[in-house]
Amino acid sequence: MSRVILEVNELTTNYVTRFQEKIYAVDHVSLKVKEGRSLGIAGESGCGKSTLALSLMGYYFPPLHYASGEIIVDGQNITGMDPDDVRRTILGNEISYIPQAAMNALNPTQKVINFIEDVVQAHYPKTTKKEIYDLAAERFELLGLSPKVLQKYSVELSGGMKQRTVIATSVILSPKVLIADEPSSALDVTSQKMVIKMIMDLMEKGIIKALIFITHELPLLYNVTDDIMVMYAGQIVEKGTAQEVVFDPIHPYSKALMGSIIVPEAGLRNVKLTAIPGTPPNLKKPPAGCRFADRCRFVMPECRVMSINLREVEGGRAYRCIIPEEDLRKAYENEE
Repeated sequence: MSRVILEVNELTTNYVTRFQEKIYAVDHVSLKVKEGRSLGIAGESGCGKSTLALSLMGYYFPPLHYASGEIIVDGQNITGMDPDDVRRTILGNEISYIPQAAMNALNPTQKVINFIEDVVQAHYPKTTKKEIYDLAAERFELLGLSPKVLQKYSVELSGGMKQRTVIATSVILSPKVLIADEPSSALDVTSQKMVIKMIMDLMEKGIIKALIFITHELPLLYNVTDDIMVMYAGQIVEKGTAQEVVFDPIHPYSKALMGSIIVPEAGLRNVKLTAIPGTPPNLKKPPAGCRFADRCRFVMPECRVMSINLREVEGGRAYRCIIPEEDLRKAYENEE
């Protein structure tokens, strides 16, 4: 059985505004990612996906603050560690991050190799420039990038090349866990395909041990990840395999999210598109009950007042709703 590479228990993080108001962006999130597995995190903009990604690295910059919970990377609890120790020993080595708009992460005044030298020497100061160049050239070739890219400035690269260069740099130290936050956004279709293939190659070649892939596109995760978590208003509302969540969602939000996207997959092409009414709740003052209640077509009075936990179902799936699974499925059938 594969070992757990990343385990998160009841992680809660929030933003603090200049008026000292708390925004509860990640609320008691728990997850596990095993070696050789990939986890997708989906949800609309503002649901907490990117904040969760930043939180998982255990390195917090104001206005983001850690509140509670555990983050365990390959058996090591990194919560509560000194920030300098996290930066020096965890980031890049154990867990690495590809940010949104990664193509803008490169310094336009430095050649790519100089950027990589800064990354490696921040962790291993005694590494020589030749050793770094040889490592970078080998890693770039392994991922389908020419070593010539190392001698270029970012302004000499296309958007797709910048994106792939940032990915290659993010895994230069072979981190155990790679978090990719919308890595294919703002790219043309051809570049998107290349970036996604490159990330999948990282897993196949053993450069990384586990992957977390974040996007608002559920169908994309079906082709990239093994498992999917759906987030809404800072909470996990559904967990399951990619096959289950994409083709057989349980939670009303997951169902609505799939119904709002054009899907090319067989079996979903003729599904009528529907909009999700309303807007997410204000996370400065999250509602006492279900956070999806104001937008849910099955809402009941108790949904607005009860504290709702994840409901475990057969096969390891879970969803956050007071309505039994069989009742939700009957309601979906009646709608069809």
